[in-house]
Amino acid sequence: MLEWMVWTVPTALVFAGLALLLIVMAVWAHVSPPVARRGFLRIETDRGDRLYIGLISAAVVLAGWIAITDLSMWLALGCALLVAVVIGIWG
Repeated sequence: MLEWMVWTVPTALVFAGLALLLIVMAVWAHVSPPVARRGFLRIETDRGDRLYIGLISAAVVLAGWIAITDLSMWLALGCALLVAVVIGIWG
């Protein structure tokens, strides 16, 4: 099914997860409109803004991890998810 893109299963799962996340956020925004608030980021953000900033920050953590260390990528994933969750909740 995905042979034409030469995707691996983990890559397909990441993009499927992102698509699912966007669908869930769109439904959530329709049911309960987001409200902007100010967190530790010092700018007014709603939950969609914090999701975007969290995803970009997680990508930076992962890329930095690859550039700096040879430790396990599972540890990097844990750190990236922690950064995204902290930004999502308190950002």
